[in-house]
Amino acid sequence: MEGDPTLRLRVFDLNCWAIRYLSKRRQERIRLIGDRLCQEGFDLVLLQEVWSEQDYSDLKAKLGGCCPYSHYFRSGVIGSGLCIFSKFPILDTLLYQYSLNGYPYMLQHGDWFCGKSVGLAVINISGIVFNVYVTHLHAEYCREKDAYLPHRVVQAWELLQFIRHTAKAADVVLLGGDLNMHPQDVGIRLLRCWTGLRDAFTETKHFEGCEDGCTLIPNNCFTVNSELQPFPLGIRIDYILYKAGSGFTVRCEELQTTTGTAPGTDIPYSDHEAVMATLHIQRTGQAAGVTPSTAVPALVEVLSEARTEVRVGLQAARRQRYSSGRMALLALLLLLLQAAAALGALVGLAGGQPFPKLSFALLAFLALGVLLLATGLHLFHTIEVKMLQGTEEQMRMALGVLQERPGRS
Repeated sequence: MEGDPTLRLRVFDLNCWAIRYLSKRRQERIRLIGDRLCQEGFDLVLLQEVWSEQDYSDLKAKLGGCCPYSHYFRSGVIGSGLCIFSKFPILDTLLYQYSLNGYPYMLQHGDWFCGKSVGLAVINISGIVFNVYVTHLHAEYCREKDAYLPHRVVQAWELLQFIRHTAKAADVVLLGGDLNMHPQDVGIRLLRCWTGLRDAFTETKHFEGCEDGCTLIPNNCFTVNSELQPFPLGIRIDYILYKAGSGFTVRCEELQTTTGTAPGTDIPYSDHEAVMATLHIQRTGQAAGVTPSTAVPALVEVLSEARTEVRVGLQAARRQRYSSGRMALLALLLLLLQAAAALGALVGLAGGQPFPKLSFALLAFLALGVLLLATGLHLFHTIEVKMLQGTEEQMRMALGVLQERPGRS
């Protein structure tokens, strides 16, 4: 690539669905993923849901010849599941864990324990500085009644802010990951409008793979088809996004997705399809132009829509905080009444023990348990309220700045 004015870069992105003890045929699929990466010789590999560090170590050992540089991002109780493999040296890394990520009591979903985050790796390739981001946002478990939509919008806002504030010195910005958002969802539109990131699927000159670029498809044996009923072809929630800095251009020459089972086997690599992009980066030597003011109305519209979703989430969080606080107060009053009754029995004010001792003790333990649980929920929802309030205020301030710009029409 030395002396060639155009840099060709091959990028691989996949949600591996590698949950220890839960994901079907996990170790076999991890081996297949490693084999595919070794055969193809990608320059950058962005993986999500690699929850087991042993799986990461196995991939690292297998990819040592083609992608000798790697980093595993650690966060949360069981980890972020994010990792990056690179053919080129990684100069620096940074992790940001999203402030909101579901609820700890929703054990069947488990997102809260994963520490959903965005990881950054700074890589210098042939004198071009790349900021490479990998992320995984909160899942959408029910599109009709999506209780996690405000959290996902907050995550999208924090993601775009993280990119904006860390990518100023980068020549090229790359983002890959499972965003858990359809292309027209408010979160992805907010992310793309605010950062200027381009979608490799819509920009590519040549596409090969699943229809409409879908990455969750019904003919994948690991897919829960009931979740795809409104979408017979599947859904596209995994992305490779990119943006060129001043003095550079980036083009997506080719984009591919896997299409179900891995070659020569009876299983796919994951419940998601992989996304593979071939990018051409060229130095132009010209400074990038200023973003035209015609983009401001679109920014105002999508930011207003996102702010509305955050405010809906804020109202729900306040109701939950009030309910849990009231429950904690009632449990505390019950404990105080029991303590008063016990004290009265001890000093002889009562004619006898008002309740059998066993029932009295069980009631006390029950009240104490409810008090501790409700207090924990109240504290959690208080934090949730503050995070949603903070995001709503940031969005309100950004809207004010946009609306004051001249030429809004």
